[in-house]
Amino acid sequence: MSTDLGTVEGMETRELVHFVTQQTRFALINNILQHPEQRPSMYELEELNPSVSDATVYKHVQKLIDAGIVEEVALDDDQRRQGYPWKFYGLTDEGRAFLEEHNLLAAEETLQRIYETISDKPAKMVKYENAPRPDDA
Repeated sequence: MSTDLGTVEGMETRELVHFVTQQTRFALINNILQHPEQRPSMYELEELNPSVSDATVYKHVQKLIDAGIVEEVALDDDQRRQGYPWKFYGLTDEGRAFLEEHNLLAAEETLQRIYETISDKPAKMVKYENAPRPDDA
């Protein structure tokens, strides 16, 4: 099975595997996989990575978007609610297929169980977890 990702400057498969498994990017992919809706907001990604600056989280999410692994999905204007996020990040179908093809999704269920055990989430994060999310395209 071969995926057709909009890879960064014609990256070879081996290079793309190395790209997605870079520590911060792979942590962000795992954060997406473990999220209850698999579509966290930027704030949730930042909270899950306290040792990384917000700017670095954003930069790596953008790199994953550029590579076709992650997509940004926004709520329609009429679905947005004040005080709640309206942009969310999830794996693209191609990104999921690529990760699966290279056995990088093996811990998905474990990650979700671990996420469920986090008990010291800030109130804002709990609020954002329960925010309306766009339907999958």
